[in-house]
Amino acid sequence: MPVEFLTDEQAAHYGRYAEPPSRAHLDRFFHLDDADWELIAPKRRDANRLGFAVQLCTARGLGTFLTDVGEVPENAVVYLAEQLGVDDPGCLSDYAAREQTRLDHAEEIRRACGFVDFAEKQAELRAWLEAQVWTTTDGPKALFDGAVAWLRRRAVLLPGVTTLARLVARVREEVTERLWQELCALLGPGQQAGLEALLAVPEGERVSNLERLRRGPTRRSGQEMVRALDRVAEIFGLGLGQVDLSGFPARRVAEMARYGLAGKAPLLRRHDDPRRLATLLATVVHLQARAVDDALELLDLLMTTKLLAQAERESVKEKVKRLPRLNAESAKLAAAVGVLIEATPGEEGDAAAVSLAQVWERIESVVPRGELAAALRALEEMLPAPDSDADEEWRAELVTRYGSVRGFLPMLTQVIDFGATVEGALALEAMRRLPELIGRKKVLAREVDTSLVTGSWHKLVFAEGPEVVHKAAYVFCVLEQFHRHLKRRDIYAPASSRWNDPRSKLLAGSAWEQAKPAALAALGLPEDPDAFLAAHAELLDATYREVGGRLIANDAVTVDERGRLHLAQLTAVKDPPSLVDLRTRIGRMLPRVDLPELILEVMSWHPGFMDAFTGVSGSEARLADLDVTVAALLVCHSCNLDYTPVAKPGVAALSRDRLSHVDQTYLRAETYSVANVPLIEGQAGNALALAWGGGRVASVDGMRFVVPVNTIHSRPNRRYFGRRRGSTWLNMVNDQAAGLSGMVVAGTPRDTLHLLDVLYNQDGGLAPDIIVTDEGSYSDLIFGLVHLLGRQYRPQLADVPDHRLWRVNRTADYGPLDAAARGRIDTDRIRRHWDDICRVVASIHTGAVRAYDVIRMLSRDGNPTQLGLAIAHFGRLHKSLHVLSYIDDESYRRAIKAQTSLQESRHALARWVFHGKHGELRQRYRDGMEDQLGALGLVLNCITLWNTVYMDAALDQLRAEGYPVREEDVVYLSPFARRHINVNGHYSFLLPDMPGGRRELRDPDEPLEGEEE
Repeated sequence: MPVEFLTDEQAAHYGRYAEPPSRAHLDRFFHLDDADWELIAPKRRDANRLGFAVQLCTARGLGTFLTDVGEVPENAVVYLAEQLGVDDPGCLSDYAAREQTRLDHAEEIRRACGFVDFAEKQAELRAWLEAQVWTTTDGPKALFDGAVAWLRRRAVLLPGVTTLARLVARVREEVTERLWQELCALLGPGQQAGLEALLAVPEGERVSNLERLRRGPTRRSGQEMVRALDRVAEIFGLGLGQVDLSGFPARRVAEMARYGLAGKAPLLRRHDDPRRLATLLATVVHLQARAVDDALELLDLLMTTKLLAQAERESVKEKVKRLPRLNAESAKLAAAVGVLIEATPGEEGDAAAVSLAQVWERIESVVPRGELAAALRALEEMLPAPDSDADEEWRAELVTRYGSVRGFLPMLTQVIDFGATVEGALALEAMRRLPELIGRKKVLAREVDTSLVTGSWHKLVFAEGPEVVHKAAYVFCVLEQFHRHLKRRDIYAPASSRWNDPRSKLLAGSAWEQAKPAALAALGLPEDPDAFLAAHAELLDATYREVGGRLIANDAVTVDERGRLHLAQLTAVKDPPSLVDLRTRIGRMLPRVDLPELILEVMSWHPGFMDAFTGVSGSEARLADLDVTVAALLVCHSCNLDYTPVAKPGVAALSRDRLSHVDQTYLRAETYSVANVPLIEGQAGNALALAWGGGRVASVDGMRFVVPVNTIHSRPNRRYFGRRRGSTWLNMVNDQAAGLSGMVVAGTPRDTLHLLDVLYNQDGGLAPDIIVTDEGSYSDLIFGLVHLLGRQYRPQLADVPDHRLWRVNRTADYGPLDAAARGRIDTDRIRRHWDDICRVVASIHTGAVRAYDVIRMLSRDGNPTQLGLAIAHFGRLHKSLHVLSYIDDESYRRAIKAQTSLQESRHALARWVFHGKHGELRQRYRDGMEDQLGALGLVLNCITLWNTVYMDAALDQLRAEGYPVREEDVVYLSPFARRHINVNGHYSFLLPDMPGGRRELRDPDEPLEGEEE
C-alpha cells in the first residue's frame, strides 16, 4: 500500500515545531487562562512550573507531548516565562533532567484537559476521511494535514506518523475503489463495450477514437459545423446520455474526466477494469457537454462573423460602390427640381404664369428628359422602397449564403436536444421543421409560421407572391431568430455547460428557502426592502444636496443649459524630486536575476507553491527536482517559448521527455490557481505591499492577444487585432499589485459581461470590496448586480455629459443639479421584484449559476426584462451616487485612475514577459489558452512578490543608512520593475548561495547598464 506521500522533511516535522510559532499561534495556544493557572499553581519550582506550562501548551498546539521539551522554540518558552514571572527561561533544562516528572505531568494534563488516545477516535476519524475522499479531490498530503487538524480540534493525541499515513492511504484507496466500482455498475454490457472501443486505434489511423473525439472544431465553415455535429452524434451515440451521475460527487467525476482527457490510450488501457471504465464514463459525460458547447460556439461564430457580419459588410461595400452613381443621378434630379421650384406658376389669369411646357423646356435645357428618366429609374433601383427597413439590404445579401448553412441545418435540432421558454418556443419549433422544408422544391405559406416573418423579412420571404415562400429567405429568417433567442438563453441546450438554461440553475423552492437566510445575511440584504430602500433614498437625497451645495466652489464641474455635467480632465501631478531619486535608488539596488532563478527563489520562500502541483490523476508528485522542471515550464509558457531554450541534455530535470511529462501531468489551470494562493498571501503580508493598500480594492481589465491559428475561440476586432482575430484575458489585480484571478473570453466582448464571474473565480486573498474598471462600457444592470452582491462598483467615467443622473424624490430641488437629475428611480418596481432579485443574486453568490448567463437572461437585445429593469433601477441609485462622488471629489477620481494605471502597468510587464512568437497566443482550444495565460499570471505574481520583497529590504537598508525615505513617496513605488530581470537567451536554474535566504542588494549609487549618470 503506497504511503510514501510524505517527504522525509514532512515526516520529521510531524508533531514538532518546524519553525518558531507566530505571535498569533502563541496568543491562541500559549496564553494561560484561569483553568491553566489552577493546574500550574501547585507546582513550586520555576523549572516545574515552566515545564508543566510548556507541556500543556504544546499538547494544545501540536496535539502531542514532546519527549524532549528542549525542542520547543525559544520564543514560545519566553512567552510562557513572562506570564509565569520566571526570570530565567533557561531553567527549563532542569525540568528535562527528571524523566518521571515529565511523564507524571503529561498524565495529569491528559486527565485535566480531556485529551484522549487515538484508538478511541480512530473510527470517527475514518468516517471523516471517507467523507472527504468521497466528496473532494484532495490528495493524500492534504488529507493527512486535514486529519491532523481534525485530531487537534478534538483533543486527540496524535498517533505515530506511519500509523496516520497508512490510515489515510488505506481509506483513500478503499473509497476511490468503491467510487470506481459504483460508477462501473451503472454501465450495461453494450455501454462497456462502447467505452472500451474508444481506446482502440482504428486501422489506418494514428490515434485512438478517444483522442480523436477529444479534438474539437477549429475552423469557421459550414463543413466544420457538420463535423462538429457528427462529433456530438458519435459521443451521444455511445448511449451514456441517460446515465445519472447526480448521486456522485461532481468534483471526483470532474477529476476523473480531466485524467481521461489528458491521458493517452495506452496508459488508460493499463488500468484495471473498474478504474478504466469509470474514467472513460466520466470522460464521455464531460465530452458530451463539451461537444455541444463547441458546436454551439461554432454556430455563434459562424452567425456573428461569417454570415451576419459578412453580409452587413458586403451590403456596405455595395452601397459604397453605388455611391458615385447615386451622387451623379441625384445631382441630375436635384437640378431638375431646382428649376421646378424657381418656375412656380402664378395666380390664374396672371400674365406671368408659366405653363407646364415652359417648365419642361427649362428643365431640358439643364438635364435632357431622357437622362432625367434614366436617373429616376436608377435611383429607384439603388434606393430601398418606402416600406423597407434598414436591414433589408444585408438580409438580402445573407440569403445568397444559403449554401453555407444548408449542410448542417438539417442536423442541428436532430443531433442536439434544445429546450425553450415561452419567448423562444415559436422560433425553436420553426427550426425543428426546417429539415423537412429544406428538402422540398416548393414551400407554401400555409406550411410555415408566418408570425415569425416580420419587417424586411416579409418582402424577402414572399418575394414570389403571398402564397409561395422563398425557401432560403425563410431559412435565414428562422435561423436569425433562433440565434438571437439562443444568445439570450430563451432557447437552450440542457446537455451543454455554457448554453444551458440559467433559470433551471437558480435557487428555487425548498433549496431557496433553505439557503435564503444565510445568503441574505452574507450579502447584507433584508427580506423586507422598505427600510433598506428608504435608507438608500435618503442617502441619495443627502448626497445631491451636499454635492450641489459645493458645486459653486468646484471649478472642475460645470452644468450646461441642458442640465448636462461637464468635468475637467485631471491634471498630471509631477513626481517630486525625492520620489524620482528614491525610485532610481531602489531600481539600482535590486539584484540582477534570471527569470527561472527568480521563480525558484519564490518557490523556496513558500513551500505551498510546489505542493499545488499534483498529478492529473490526483496523485502527489514524487519526482526529484520537480521544482526545477516546473520552473522551466513556467518560463516556457509565460515567455511564449517552446522547450528549446530551457532543455538541457544530461540534466534529468530538464530533459525534453521530463519536460513533456510534467507539462501534461502537473501543469494546468487548477494547479496554477492553487499555487497562486501562497503568492497572494505572501504579498498581503509584506510591509511595503500594505503601504500600497489593504487588498480591499481591485480592478478588472482585459489584455488582448492576437490568435493567428485556426480556432473557434477567437473573434475579429480591427482596433486590437488588425485583420486577424484574437482573444481577451480578463484579469483582476488588487491594490497590493497581486493578480487574484483571470479568465479567457473570445474576441473583445464588453468586460462587464464577465466581470462578476472574474470576481467569483478568485484564487485567494481578501475578497475586494471596491471594484474598479476602465472607461469601457457598463450598464445600470451591472451597477445593480455588483452592489446587490455586496461590492462597490467604481468605473472610470469617460463621457460625463452622457451620464444621466437619477433621483427618488421627484419634487426635491437640488439646485444646480436639479436639471441633471432628470431620471426617476422606480422603487415600487424594485419592491415588487425584491424576492426574485434576492433569489438571482443569491444564486450567483452561492455559485449555483454563472453571472454571465444571468446577465444574458436579464437582457434581450440590449433591453432588460422586467426583472432586469428592477435590478437596473437599483443600479441607477448607486450609479448616481458614483457619478456625484466622481464629480465632487478629486481624490476619488485619482484613486480610481491610480488603480487602473496599476493594472495597465501589470499588463505592460506581461507584454514584456510574453515576448516569444511575436507575443501571439497560438493555442487552438480554450483549455490551452487558459493554461498558458494561467502560467503567465502565476509568473507575474512571482515577479511582483520577488520585487516587493527586495524593494522592502532596500527601503530598510536605506533607512538604516540614514537616507531620508518619505512615506508619501513609498506609496508610489511600483513592483513591476523589470530591467534587472533576464527573460531572454540563456537561463540559469541554479540558486546562488544566499546567506539569510536573500540575495545581496546592489549599490544604489552604481548606475544601471544603459542608465545615464
